[in-house]
Amino acid sequence: QLQGEQTELSQLRALTETTALINSSLDLEIVLARAMDEVIRLTGAERGYLVLLDPADQSLEVRVVRDLENPQAGPEFRGSTTILQEVLATGQPLRADNAYKDPRMQDHMSIAQLALRSVVCVPLAYKGTVIGALYVDNRLRTGVFTAREETLLVAFANQAAVAIENARLFARVQAILAETTAIKELMANVFDSIGSGVITADAADQVTTFNPAAGEILAMAPEAAIGQPLAAVLPRISPDFADHLHRVRERSQSEKLETELDVAARGRRVLSFNLSPLKDLQGRTQGVAIVLDDLTEQREREDKLNILRRYLPPALVENVHQIAQLALGGERREVTCLFVEVRPLATFPPDLRPGQVMEMLNAYFTVATDCIHDHNGVIDKYMGTELMALFNSQLNPMSNHALMAVQAALALREAFIAYYARQGLPPDTHFYRAGLHTGVATLGNVGSLSRRDFTALGDTINLTHRLLENAQPGQLIMSEATAQVIQIAPGRWPASIVCEPREPVKAKGRQQATPVYEVFKAE
Repeated sequence: QLQGEQTELSQLRALTETTALINSSLDLEIVLARAMDEVIRLTGAERGYLVLLDPADQSLEVRVVRDLENPQAGPEFRGSTTILQEVLATGQPLRADNAYKDPRMQDHMSIAQLALRSVVCVPLAYKGTVIGALYVDNRLRTGVFTAREETLLVAFANQAAVAIENARLFARVQAILAETTAIKELMANVFDSIGSGVITADAADQVTTFNPAAGEILAMAPEAAIGQPLAAVLPRISPDFADHLHRVRERSQSEKLETELDVAARGRRVLSFNLSPLKDLQGRTQGVAIVLDDLTEQREREDKLNILRRYLPPALVENVHQIAQLALGGERREVTCLFVEVRPLATFPPDLRPGQVMEMLNAYFTVATDCIHDHNGVIDKYMGTELMALFNSQLNPMSNHALMAVQAALALREAFIAYYARQGLPPDTHFYRAGLHTGVATLGNVGSLSRRDFTALGDTINLTHRLLENAQPGQLIMSEATAQVIQIAPGRWPASIVCEPREPVKAKGRQQATPVYEVFKAE
């Protein structure tokens, strides 16, 4: 009895040391291996296995193996699967002093074949759930394991189960922490790389995010902005900025505004602000996210382009990158050219000053320009009292360019007649005249590398101007080439157009006269 009590005392002390060992580290493999060595030593077992159930698919995983006869044994369970499955299924410990003669085991051939004598298997349970089992046996001796060893193993198993779950929990926390860190680093890299400024503030209006782009735009170091009140980082934006913030927070709606600010060391800047609610996983607004962009250079470019549009054709300005790629020699393509004289200088009152003549002439040019632009024409140039327009250039490609040019000329006639009426001129007044011709011309850039002009050159352009020179006031003259293109069939025109033949025009440099037609709008 005294020897038994001393053995039990020694086992309890070892259990205490093992418990301290288990709780001293979260390295599960080392802890369980040392603990299993103690179990083998204290119980007199020949073999020992610690088996866990995989939480995902409940498959068995042998985590620790001890075999005194075969120290190099691999991670394979060689004990009684019958006993192991029984303990895993019931969650109750099982002890057999002479297993292969135990009446409870007589129906299981594996136990007889293994000739097992002493066996103890106890469950590893955590909060009522079996997560594995601790199995020890001895194939040589009977009665090795008593109730004392069973109690010892149950106590050890309880501590081991807690240690296992703690280690699993720690591993999950570590994985979540690593994932969170990676996400934060990714977000930081994204915020650092984007060109727009990004500022976030919490519910107390304290700045929590301030990326380098925001620092560059506002001339402020990001580390100096973090933790500061939003009002200190974005002062004097606009009188109603607080109202924008209120709507973002209270109504969870996005707000946009554009304003000008005096930024230290950068001067007057045009900034745009996009404010959005910053929400948590439950969709509750916890702050505000602000994306800001410096639009100063963009607004300056737009102002310059607006000035250019007053002097250059809009299509030329919009497609400046496309035509800049053309060689100085240009390219040949079929176009319809339209020359218009809006009002000869001789028809202006002789007592007008030059400035008044220029003002009136610009008014006539405005009427003609609007009609040409309405029909997608490109005005190549203004020359004195004339203008030249192109249809189907690289800037306004179209398959029906001849018809569009004719319709532009007809619209121009109606617009001038309406303008004469507004000016109080007699109804039979006709100052305008126009010439149209379709053919191949060379279109591209002329000039030098530092100064270029986009224009069209060739016989087609020259002939068109010759038609204009032969037109009478109020006449719209087109060549036979243009007439053939717009014809539905030989001698048939679109229903809205009437064409009447006129005297052929003898153009300079041509042997034969050019057949021409005068164009009218069908009544």
